Amino acid sequence: MKIVVAPNAFKGSLSAIDAANAMRKGIHAALPACEVVSVPVADGGDGFTEVMTEALKGELIQVAVHGPRMKRCDAFFGYIRETGVAIIEMAKASGLALLPDEQRNPMETSTYGTGELILAALDRGATRIIIGLGGSATCDGGIGMAAALGYTFSDISGTELPPIGKSLQSIHTIDTSGADHRLTKIDFSGICDVTNPLFGLDGASHVYSPQKGASLEEVRLLDKGLENLAGVILRDLGKDVATMPGGGAAGGLGAGLFAFLGARLEKGIDVVMELVQLRNACHGADLVITGEGQIDFQTKFDKAPAGVARIAKEMGIPCIAICGGIGERIDELHDIGITAVFSICQRPMALESAMRDSSSLLVNTTEQTVRLFMANTRWF
Repeated sequence: MKIVVAPNAFKGSLSAIDAANAMRKGIHAALPACEVVSVPVADGGDGFTEVMTEALKGELIQVAVHGPRMKRCDAFFGYIRETGVAIIEMAKASGLALLPDEQRNPMETSTYGTGELILAALDRGATRIIIGLGGSATCDGGIGMAAALGYTFSDISGTELPPIGKSLQSIHTIDTSGADHRLTKIDFSGICDVTNPLFGLDGASHVYSPQKGASLEEVRLLDKGLENLAGVILRDLGKDVATMPGGGAAGGLGAGLFAFLGARLEKGIDVVMELVQLRNACHGADLVITGEGQIDFQTKFDKAPAGVARIAKEMGIPCIAICGGIGERIDELHDIGITAVFSICQRPMALESAMRDSSSLLVNTTEQTVRLFMANTRWF
């Protein structure tokens, strides 16, 4: 028998790899001779770099960069040498969490440090660079990132502008002559799970800038600036970013990745499933087990277990999910391929206890799940 275990992290208690190891122990307790294939997964959210780098046996590379207010700070990216893949989270260099409340203002922040991470990945020899969008402190349309990579942005008088949010309205020309020559040879993709456009009432500024510290007037100015940037990009670079879905992600970095790097915007779960080659791992499998800390009806909205279940369903393999807590309307998960959901909690217990003992609880629950599955295959 072959069983594939493909869990996400149990947030706060088990990494995806630790969860997979616990599941493996549980399976072997029930079926010592079973072939178990571990494929830890993620969904592109917080911690994506660490999870995927560990799962793909890469290394974390620390880099000194400019933070969102251009103060030097340490950031990191993941690099998988064998495949030339670099994994970057823009929030590590340009994230809101890097700033105290009093310094949060998207008029003054920049994605410059994200560009420096990309440069560091290029220097390592990366041929594919995946950039996670989310958690940004910025609303600069990606001009900071582009500036770090050699682009320059000037006003109508020809004066070079600082690559921050308040410069957007003044941009008149984009000079690409200094752009790093390696950019055209790299496969870039941005992980983007929102569909907001670059500007407008549903755009980057109106929807996200208030939580980054912008006043109502600053929201309006940033929105006008992003609209101006879109016009200049269309004229100078020949790319239309005005209405592209996801262009407003990370303060307009989604549009910037497309305009300045030629990046594709993709769903996080799709990128993860391709990177870990889950479909290949599932060939010949009798059962797939996935899981994460909480499973409910929202899991179907491109959370990691949903991506696992959809592939299992396409391949005709039953998929069981194991979690810490079971939420509402789990019956809605059956249609996407999750056959059943089980909780690791064996009795009423405090959250702290469940998290502390999550590894042993997951081992035990996995064992019982596999025993039940075996009983089903034996008799039916």
